[in-house]
Amino acid sequence: MTPARRRWRVPKSLAWAAVAPFAAWAVARVAGLERDSLTTQLMTATPYAAAASLVPVLLSALSRNRAATAVALVTATALGFSVLPRAIGSAEATTGTPLRVLTLNMLFGHADPGVVMDLVRRLKPDVLSAQELTPGMVEELDAAGLKEAMPHRVLEPEWSAGGSGLYARYELTPLEGMFEAIGHNMPAARMSLPGAKPVELVSVHPFPPLGRQVHDWTAALDALPSAVPDRIRILAGDFNASLDHVAMRRFLNRGYVDAADAVGEGLVPTWPAHRGIPPIITIDHVVVDQRVGVNEVSIHTVTGTDHRAVFADLRVPAS
Repeated sequence: MTPARRRWRVPKSLAWAAVAPFAAWAVARVAGLERDSLTTQLMTATPYAAAASLVPVLLSALSRNRAATAVALVTATALGFSVLPRAIGSAEATTGTPLRVLTLNMLFGHADPGVVMDLVRRLKPDVLSAQELTPGMVEELDAAGLKEAMPHRVLEPEWSAGGSGLYARYELTPLEGMFEAIGHNMPAARMSLPGAKPVELVSVHPFPPLGRQVHDWTAALDALPSAVPDRIRILAGDFNASLDHVAMRRFLNRGYVDAADAVGEGLVPTWPAHRGIPPIITIDHVVVDQRVGVNEVSIHTVTGTDHRAVFADLRVPAS
């Protein structure tokens, strides 16, 4: 008689070696354990880790290691529940006053003003939140037609990454002292939107969480203003944060919703987006008061900048 063939199986040690890093990642993501610059940056890759966590499930099953398989399944489930809702969305059709918001980081004022104006003419935003806005970019945008399309503005431009600004179709009143802007300039303004509650706007741009700046980044997100009952607040810009960062989730828990997340566009990456490098992470956001309805969100590539523009079609409660 010929000996029975042994069924090939994955060694148990290999199964555990595959499961362990994903399990650690899931614990860090769910518990919000990132603290230093490296772990904070790694956390932006959670959607990719969630997809890859299916590999340890397969390896553990092939190893016939019940314990490793159980841990792998729990890990994949935890990461999946952290990520998948962003691709599904939960927003329902709402009524209210339309408000269209566009945000774009202009990469030291290198965004193509013609492309920006094409977006403005096509999408017809009521508000444009601009980051890395330089004095030269202000002049180029006005020459391209933004002065006529969005005549109201509260601008804090700089010849650096620190410049930011708010443009609008309706009257803007600068707001001082709403919060402590830690990092780049973050102008705030109140907009008179006909037929709606007062709307307060912030152009958001904290430092990126690189090196020691991770502490300023965390402090900047914690310093952003909370939602309040007597007015509507909308914050739009380059948060240098994804929904997998505990600091970002902590901010959202103060009365806000990420517009892209609400309509199932929360996994569309916004950075980097130039020089042949495909965008891989989602760090640009339009964040709205929980009372604001989100009708649509779309992401747009703009020549000359490494960030993609985020457009949100919103519905603001009537006054």
